[in-house]
Amino acid sequence: MLDHITLHVRDVERSIAFYRQALAPLGYIVKAHHEPTLGFGVDDGTPHSDFYISPIDTDDPADTRATPVTHIAFLAPDHESVHAFHEAALAAGGTDNGAPGPRPYHPGYYSAFVLDPDGNNIEAVTDWAGWFTHRADNPADRQSLTQA
Repeated sequence: MLDHITLHVRDVERSIAFYRQALAPLGYIVKAHHEPTLGFGVDDGTPHSDFYISPIDTDDPADTRATPVTHIAFLAPDHESVHAFHEAALAAGGTDNGAPGPRPYHPGYYSAFVLDPDGNNIEAVTDWAGWFTHRADNPADRQSLTQA
C-alpha cells in the first residue's frame, strides 16, 4: 500500500496552481507545506498528504529529474468526478491526453487523462468495483479469486 508519492516539477508555483484546480473535483486540498515541498491530500480532516510536489533542484539535462515524465492515477468516486477533473485540469492549463470515457483495460474502467505543465500523464479513474464484480461473476475466474 502506498502512503505518498512526490512528483518533481520545474516550476513549483505553476504546478501548485495546476494541481490545486485539477484535483479539487476529486476532493484534494493543500495540506502540508514543507519548504520547498507542498503536499495535497483528500479533505478528510486529517493532516495526511498523499501527493507531494517538489522542485527539481538541477538544470543539468543529464540528470533524469530534469526531464520528469510520469503517470499518476487518482481515484475518483464516480464518472461525474472524472469529467470534473478533466474540465478543471484543462482550465488550469493542462493538455488533453484522453477524454473521459470507458477504457479497454477491464470492464467498468472509466477514466480521463491530462498532461500537466511538465508533461506528466495525470489520470482520474473510477469503477474498479466493476472489474471485481465481473471477475466474481465469471465462473472461470471464481476459483482464482478465492485462492488469491
